[in-house]
Amino acid sequence: MSIYALANQKGGVGKTTTAVNLAACLAEAGERTLLIDLDPQANATSGLGESANGTSSFDLLDGASAVELATRTRFSNLELIPARHDLAGAAAELAHRGDAERYLAQALRGTSDRYRFVFLDCPPTLGALTVNALAAADRVLVPVQAEYYALEGVAQILGSIEAVRARLNPRLTIAGLLLTMVDGRTRLAADVGNELEKHFGPLLFKTRVPRSIRIAEAPSHGLPVIAYDRRSAGADAYWKAAMELVERS
Repeated sequence: MSIYALANQKGGVGKTTTAVNLAACLAEAGERTLLIDLDPQANATSGLGESANGTSSFDLLDGASAVELATRTRFSNLELIPARHDLAGAAAELAHRGDAERYLAQALRGTSDRYRFVFLDCPPTLGALTVNALAAADRVLVPVQAEYYALEGVAQILGSIEAVRARLNPRLTIAGLLLTMVDGRTRLAADVGNELEKHFGPLLFKTRVPRSIRIAEAPSHGLPVIAYDRRSAGADAYWKAAMELVERS
């Protein structure tokens, strides 16, 4: 089993979209997969057409087991622990507890017998929720938007990963950087890709996810893009990214 945290301290980089679609692709490929929504916006939850009517990822931070909380989705082999908006209060509550950064790691014990892949969709901040995810994960996947400030955002999250590795989780490694929202018609996208490749070499995924209307529309239908429009360029890119992730695991 591999536990992946999807993290970037910069918002709007396609982090949740990547978490939902990689999980859906691997599940379709026959891999038992769990997606845990740790973002109070709950976009990964709604992106699968689900809602948190009862238990949620907040309960993971209150001593519940991930195996107990996971629920089936409409998609074979894909289970979800949804988020609710009250998750935003978790950081304040965790601040008053001892060993607050390790609650999620404890909650994920026992998942290795049930899942091949676990994805943790983190908020776009380095708060208690993201730190818990990094302390629990084996690897970090960093989605990076093809824009001018990409390198700055990557430097921030890589520094945070190194700090968590040194203090909380020495086994934590970087699975790679995935370039998202790539507009192949622009020079900017090519320049950003070249800069990332120059600085990070093999850490950069070969697959690049295009800016796509189909990817943008899919969440409003509660579907990953491979279920919304299987023949679209976005679906093809996420399928290739999922297979590349398997090769890197």
